[in-house]
Amino acid sequence: MQKVRPPRVQLTYDVERGDALEQKELPFVVGVLGDFAVQSGQALGKLRDRKFVNVDLDNLDDVMAGLAPRVAFRAPNMLSPQGGELGLDLTFRSFEDFRPESVAQQVEPLRKLLEARSKLADLRNKLAGNEKLEDCLNEVLRNSEQLESLGAKSGEETEQ
Repeated sequence: MQKVRPPRVQLTYDVERGDALEQKELPFVVGVLGDFAVQSGQALGKLRDRKFVNVDLDNLDDVMAGLAPRVAFRAPNMLSPQGGELGLDLTFRSFEDFRPESVAQQVEPLRKLLEARSKLADLRNKLAGNEKLEDCLNEVLRNSEQLESLGAKSGEETEQ
């Protein structure tokens, strides 16, 4: 802890000294001890050799990048009808890595779903200004027999 900053929280209490009442101020300092990089894979020194790290809004991402906290676990696979489990290995290098879309980018099946969602949103945006394309796609979707025959033909061509 190199720099001592004035506390944002100021605790005061009254002390009687004889007939006078004095107000004393207590500093409010919080220290958190923990092995936040237990699964990070980085070589950590002995506990007694480690230094305190001052964390604030300005350096949170730098501290996260340095620690690279990681968690590896298995979770039920809710994406597949077969069920089973997914092996998850998540690494957090910035505060943004805790956002749901950032977590989804680290889980392969979720990343694919997120990409498909993005592509569908792009298609929706393109359809919004193009009535001719929208009519064409609606016609293709209405004529399911033609759609199936096109799929069968393209499957035959790729096999050859």
